[in-house]
Amino acid sequence: MNTPGLYSPDVAVPLDKRVFGTRDLFSLWFSLGIGLMVLQTGALLAPGLGLSGALLAIVLGTLVGVALLASVGVIGSDTGLSSMAALKLSLGSRGAMLAALLNVLQLIGWGSFEIIVMRDAASLLGARAFSEGSLLSNPLLWTLLFGALATLLAVSGPLTFVRKVLRKWGIWLLLAACVWLTWNLFAKADLPALWAQKGDGSLPFAVGFDIAIAMPLSWLPLIADYSRFGSRAKKVFAGTALGFFIGNVWLMSLGVAYTLAFAPSGEVNALLLALAGAGLGIPLLLILLDESENAFADIHSAAVSGGILLKLKVEHLALTIGVICTLIACFAPLAQYQNFLLLIGSVFAPLFGVVLVDHFILRKRSALVPPALFRRAALLAWLGGVSLYHLLATVCPDVGATLPALVVAGALQWAMGRHR
Repeated sequence: MNTPGLYSPDVAVPLDKRVFGTRDLFSLWFSLGIGLMVLQTGALLAPGLGLSGALLAIVLGTLVGVALLASVGVIGSDTGLSSMAALKLSLGSRGAMLAALLNVLQLIGWGSFEIIVMRDAASLLGARAFSEGSLLSNPLLWTLLFGALATLLAVSGPLTFVRKVLRKWGIWLLLAACVWLTWNLFAKADLPALWAQKGDGSLPFAVGFDIAIAMPLSWLPLIADYSRFGSRAKKVFAGTALGFFIGNVWLMSLGVAYTLAFAPSGEVNALLLALAGAGLGIPLLLILLDESENAFADIHSAAVSGGILLKLKVEHLALTIGVICTLIACFAPLAQYQNFLLLIGSVFAPLFGVVLVDHFILRKRSALVPPALFRRAALLAWLGGVSLYHLLATVCPDVGATLPALVVAGALQWAMGRHR
């Protein structure tokens, strides 16, 4: 008997269990669009692009990204299958297993990063509230606590988490934190001066756009793990797109503005200290607690993807992966985060260019499995998109590679599959 909300990755969720409406999915994706990592990604854009340039990159990148994210979410509601199981319809079993393996690896990385970010912020808050060397400033303690919390949420499953935690009180606490941080910014920062201040040019706009679009695109390989519980495709699309767009743009923009106004050095600890000084650190604490929801999604979906590779129960895999993420977080520093985001885009953006074209245009949202010849063509289209991404990133780094790679991979899929 499965834990409620934990269904086999290869089995479609029964129709009577597809209960998520617009409000459920808005709550989930607004929450997942918010977090310390989102704030820190905004901080990455701040020095090079300035406030106006960074906000433009954030809005455009997130707008394109959420349209793609919500469209992939519809695939989950159409099929009732998990993300990696649905890929079998486009790539075949072997292609889906390759994608599942890559997804498990990147989600373990994401889960570990989330725990590291929570640990660093909690340790800083503990040292600020008490003293350096106190128990509550101990990084190992916070690593173990947040790792255990994220693992517990992942084992409980999405139905329990969204309905009993997010909808009832989680989203209201997040809204309160965002409103407070926004009010504090307007009250204390000279926003007209920041708006007039140009970036130093160290980051091309196209790369900033790539970083912004990588945030929603990083969720492409796991969104169907949650949208498979959606009651209707329109509700899935609307709830996902609105929730993630509002949350991600809001928090990433705050990351840019707080960095420029209060932490011009751009260092992570400087940004965290600036945030900790707002409202006695309570808004930061609420966002810090929300970060556990992001880690939950990473660990749970890594377990669902792992179920494609290993015929084990999702809850058992979630427990194992949660322990692995916690151990990695105990020993790994938070470094090369920007490169990590861009690497994810190089693999999964082209993949879902192929999948979107195959599902909506070639198969017209049906669950028919194409012949082996066309599944091999899909793999070639995916490889072509990944190759183009790295070619553009190497030869024309100022152009941006994520969107062109996705579009070209989708075009290749359409060209090779239109006569099936």
